[in-house]
Amino acid sequence: MSASAVYLLDSKGKVLISRNYRGDIDMSVIDKFMTLLMEREEDMNTSPIIQHGNTTFIFIKYNSLYLVATSKKNANVTMVFSFLHKLVQVFIEYFKELEEESIRDNFVLIYELLDEVMDFGFPQTTDSKILQEFITQEGHKMEIAPRPPPAVTNAVSWRPEKIKYRKNEVFLDVIESVNLLVSANGNVLRSEIVGSVKMRVYLSGMPELRLGLNDKVLFESTGRGKSKSVELEDVKFHQCVRLSRFENDRTISFIPPDGEFELMSYRLNTHVKPLIWVESVIERHAHSRVEYMIKAKSQFKRRSTANNVEIIIPVPADADSPKFKTTVGSCKYAPDMNAVIWTVKSFPGGKEYLMRAHFGLPSVVGEETEGRPPIHVKFEIPYFTVSGIQVRYLKIIEKSGYQALPWVRYITQNGDYQLRTQ
Repeated sequence: MSASAVYLLDSKGKVLISRNYRGDIDMSVIDKFMTLLMEREEDMNTSPIIQHGNTTFIFIKYNSLYLVATSKKNANVTMVFSFLHKLVQVFIEYFKELEEESIRDNFVLIYELLDEVMDFGFPQTTDSKILQEFITQEGHKMEIAPRPPPAVTNAVSWRPEKIKYRKNEVFLDVIESVNLLVSANGNVLRSEIVGSVKMRVYLSGMPELRLGLNDKVLFESTGRGKSKSVELEDVKFHQCVRLSRFENDRTISFIPPDGEFELMSYRLNTHVKPLIWVESVIERHAHSRVEYMIKAKSQFKRRSTANNVEIIIPVPADADSPKFKTTVGSCKYAPDMNAVIWTVKSFPGGKEYLMRAHFGLPSVVGEETEGRPPIHVKFEIPYFTVSGIQVRYLKIIEKSGYQALPWVRYITQNGDYQLRTQ
């Protein structure tokens, strides 16, 4: 069961607009929401779910507004949160900004949207591209009852019909983020790859796309076990992908939404060799100065290059008079972060660079007792995936038979990439 009612409140808890979907909870129950919220904040309880009698308030805050859904006790809370965030997205795409003024200026339109996005407490069409086909910015001006577009009643609810482009193109980005934690003595404590396949689709009609990857399960089932393949874990697909087809023969087959969307995400809980290795020697001279020697080494093939590399080295909060010397790139002291940021615009594979930093320390401060924060590294390596995932083909099938060029791009970037210091 989902939401009984949805409310939009101002910062003081006054109802700006509301919609009762099920009629099973007294609408005036919202008057208690702000009082309950204040009590919780005094108790340092920040949970976005409040239980009051047999009513549950599920809420999110956006700018200074509260979007609140009320429900009976057995609600699917994650679905309600997802719906409220989607509602914010729809309003932003209609009004550019969601704030008290834009709500007051668009009462009629918001009521129409609230009627369409949910029915009897169950989310319906929340795709703003499809909503905009029959709920316009000016509201309804039609004399006759408007017919919803086929996408709303269609099995392919994420794509409207009769899309036409003069140039048919598909852009496919495979983006992998590396999460890494290295101990002070150089052992990799945690490493994983989080990947996503993002698409921008500009195709006419109702095309069917088939994507082939070097998927280990597929390769083994078709007798290509020795070819280079990747074992994908934790795969999540966009709703357009035919899951039964994927489960049967590992084919990723789908009719895509129009424009930009994430087709799939995956995770690889695998041992990753650190792409950029950082060693630090920190010499602290009591009450006078601290010196850093930082060595950064790129541990990927020479034909690849990491762009916009940032190595963020934490320094004591009381450090002053910074002096830097580096073989490449530039350094700056960021006192707001208590860190030195060493930036290298272009860092080719198989290279090693050095940076030295010197800081004065006020003599009144005692020795550092707490553990030092880790070094963080940011980077982006184009034309490269650390997992070795490859797009083998992208077929486009459409009854009008047009030709379309798929453009594929690979990027590896840092996720939560940390190296502890001694």
